[in-house]
Parts: sequence; C-alpha cells; structure tokens
Amino acid sequence: MTGTEPLEGAAPAVGAPLLEATGITKRYGRYTALDAVDLRIEAGRTVSVVGESGSGKSTLARVIIGLERPDSGSVRFRGEPVRGRRARRAFRHSVGMVFQDPYESIDPRLTIGEVVAEPLRAHGLYRRDGAARVRELLDSVGMEGVDPDAYPHRFSGGQRQRVCIARAVATDPELVICDEPTSALDVSVQAQILNLLLDLQRRRGLSYLFITHDLEVVRRISDEVDVLLRGTVVERGTAEQVTSRPQHEYTRRLLGAVPAISPRQRRIGAPLISDAPAVPDSKESTESKESKESNSA
Repeated sequence: MTGTEPLEGAAPAVGAPLLEATGITKRYGRYTALDAVDLRIEAGRTVSVVGESGSGKSTLARVIIGLERPDSGSVRFRGEPVRGRRARRAFRHSVGMVFQDPYESIDPRLTIGEVVAEPLRAHGLYRRDGAARVRELLDSVGMEGVDPDAYPHRFSGGQRQRVCIARAVATDPELVICDEPTSALDVSVQAQILNLLLDLQRRRGLSYLFITHDLEVVRRISDEVDVLLRGTVVERGTAEQVTSRPQHEYTRRLLGAVPAISPRQRRIGAPLISDAPAVPDSKESTESKESKESNSA
C-alpha cells in the first residue's frame, strides 16, 4: 500500500460503462505506480484523471491502452475483458490516443497524410478510398486546404496536435485517451485544441479519458474527475463537486496551484475555452498565433 488517505467524495457511476478498469496495480521494483485503481467511463462522457507528475496518471493510461501490463487488475470494454490478442486488437481499433508532445509523437520522416493514414493502414482500412479519408480527417480538425504531402516541420505545435487528433479518430474510435494533450502548447492554442476536442465529441459521440494536472481545464471539459495521489484515487466526483467543493487536502492544493490563464482573462473573467474557436478563422491567423509557440519550443 502507498499510505495515502482513503477515497473521499466517492459517487457511484450510473449506467453501463463503456470502459471499466478494476483493481489496476502496477509496480516497478519496490515502487508502486498504481495501487488497486478503479476507473469507469460511460459512453459519451469525459472522465479526467488528475494529479501531479509521478501520481501514476500516465501509467494508468498506458495500462488501459495495453502499452503496459498491470501486475494485477483487469480492463473491460463494453462489458468484455480485454484479454488475448484478438480482444486487444479489437480494443485498439476502438480506442484512439493523443499524446502530450506533438513534436515527439509525429515521425518527422512521414508526411502529415502518412501520419493520419497510419492507423487506417494498420487496421486494413486504407484501401482505395484512403486518400479521400485522410483529406476528410484533416478537414475535420481544422486543417482544410493543407497539403497532406507536406512534412511536419512546416507546421506549428498546435497544427501538429491537430494532425495527431486526426490520427486518433481515424478508425472511428469510441474512446480517445488524451494524455496531457495541451500542456506543451501556448495558452491561446490550448483553448483552440480543447474546443476542437469538445466539438469532435459532440459530432462523433466520443468518450474521453483525459489525463492532466490542470484543474482549470478539468473544470471546463469533464463530466467526472478522479484525483490520483501516489498511485491511489483519493477523491472522485463530478467536475463541479471536485473543483468547487473539494474534500481532500491534496485536491485543494491542486486547485490552489492552477496557473493564471492570462492577466487580461483574470481581470474580465473570460473562460478558457469559449473565447477561441475550435477551427481557426483562417490558416494565416492560426499560423501567426502559433508561430510564437513554435519559436519558443
């Protein structure tokens, strides 16, 4: 056991879960990264797992997607255990992944069209209409008119993350796991990416597992929140409950550490998400906004 305090503010989920992880434990030698963690995601909902660096939240995402094997515990998808090669392949077809760093998660040797086509080819879905499908996916994430034969170095971080999101939804997944998808981006670009994720959720009926340390983001996009401390869930509830009436001292500390969005936004109380469109007004305006971020990266 990790010695953290027991779960506070637990609220039972209602309805059949799309994904259910039970008793997930993962150790690295003497270090326990996850200690009997449970997670439940209902269809069309967003569950955020929140915690500081080292809390185990990214390890949980990697266990769920199958990149790490737990020491104990199980994962079920639509009520069926994700066990065995065939079940894991079917599960990965139904799950997309967006990683933290859009510079690290795209192979610079591939064109952006090839990046988006990767999961289509892996699951035998490319075929003759693959190029049209790639064009449709790029358009759906606000990359209209962008040449799919262009290489990643031509694009800013925010644009690259749009490409990563297009790749994540290429196989029409039911669940997308987002591991700190905005933390490497400039604040104005973060708002656009979050709006894009919300727009895709509405249009496609997606469920999200959102891994983050930022409770300001959680407050605006999540239906439910699990707070993770040293591999143990110490608080669970709706986004409103956790961010407005936190029960655990650790959650209160995380809320106290929420960074300022910007001095101007703090003065006028502007929300993080609604002031920036999911799809930029023009490619030129997007690049001018994001060039600062690209240059500072």
